[in-house]
Amino acid sequence: MIDTQLSDWLLDSDPALRWQVERDLLGADEATWQATRARVVLEGFGADLLARQDADGQWAGGAFFPADFAFDDDRPQPWTATTWALKDLREWGVAASALEGTAEKLQSARWEYEDLPYWGGEVDVCINSWTLSNGLWLGADVDGLVDWFLDHQLPDGGWNCEWVEGSEVASFHSTLNALVALLDYEKVTGDRARVQHARAGGEEYLLSRDLFRRRGTGEPFDGRALALFHPRRWFYGILPALDHFREARLIDGLAPDPRMAEAVELIRTRRSADGTWNQDHRLDGDVWFHVDVPPGEPSKWVTLQARRVLDWWDGTPPA
Repeated sequence: MIDTQLSDWLLDSDPALRWQVERDLLGADEATWQATRARVVLEGFGADLLARQDADGQWAGGAFFPADFAFDDDRPQPWTATTWALKDLREWGVAASALEGTAEKLQSARWEYEDLPYWGGEVDVCINSWTLSNGLWLGADVDGLVDWFLDHQLPDGGWNCEWVEGSEVASFHSTLNALVALLDYEKVTGDRARVQHARAGGEEYLLSRDLFRRRGTGEPFDGRALALFHPRRWFYGILPALDHFREARLIDGLAPDPRMAEAVELIRTRRSADGTWNQDHRLDGDVWFHVDVPPGEPSKWVTLQARRVLDWWDGTPPA
């Protein structure tokens, strides 16, 4: 049961976060959280980002990078271009109808990589994962990307953006991003059979490594994988991985896999006495605006995700 002080703190937030608190932590009726969700396009983060869309359907004049980005300097990757904006709006719960015409406009957009057409994707697993999810949401023709993922799954069950450089070993980052997109495909279309085998292979890749360990040494593959943070761009973390498995297992009607236990307990031990979790780090790079607190401060986004993972793991129903 979530206490009143914590729930009041979480509810005092942007509608993009508040509706998820109402639905996932407080067990509010659908009419309540849907009403809050509808406000995302009218105020706060959602309205602000929607207002920054260009007439051609893009943001910042580019598909993955803003038009003024120089690839030969040391500037960190910005998070302001089209793919990132769409990913944020989708994850905040914006209805596709608020972006009516965008899918059609983006048919003229091109990737920075070899000038490839936007909805066809390119060679990067992570980019194609967001393109598949965004296209499904907006009603674009992205069906070919599903076959692309099936064709580019590696022998160990995962995916790696470096496959184009010859890598034959999967990465945690690419695999989680691919899994999220394949689950989105299943949710939108109901076509489980097409992606079931690929999704099972990718999930086994992560589960067989306890969600964060190297198979060879048993050590964490990257210390930052244990950090708690929001927003997540391309970088892997145990919290977004657990949140994926929470949703996937609920859809599949399966109990939590015990191999996630250590990652779950690592989340649990990070909880502060007041029931919140802190932001651990923030990726560098330009943003339109920050949606969460700096490192070291209690994060409402991280607290939402951590709390709903623990509620699911512990079998605690919404209040």
